[in-house]
Amino acid sequence: MTNMGETILMIVVMIFIFYYFLIRPENKKKKETEQMRSSMKAGDRVTTIGGVTGTVCHLDDTNVVIETGADRVRIEFAKWAISTNDTAVEAKKIADAQNGGTKKRGLFGK
Repeated sequence: MTNMGETILMIVVMIFIFYYFLIRPENKKKKETEQMRSSMKAGDRVTTIGGVTGTVCHLDDTNVVIETGADRVRIEFAKWAISTNDTAVEAKKIADAQNGGTKKRGLFGK
């Protein structure tokens, strides 16, 4: 009987490990990405998942119009296609530098 109890305990421990190291970080990253997309505003520099960079000209609930390059070409993308908000990333780097980079890191430096 103790063999069966140990087996069940190992399965529970493995499920916990999978949740803590795989599922939880992925959900956290999705939440951060969704927050980044919802906080975009006109004038922000962004990069799409395809590598196109530009400045946000117009936003609505589902689409983003960005202006690329000096020739002022405007391209409309779905909001989910925005990968990074470069303006927010730069602002965060500046804020971290001013605070002396004393941000505490969690397990394994993440």
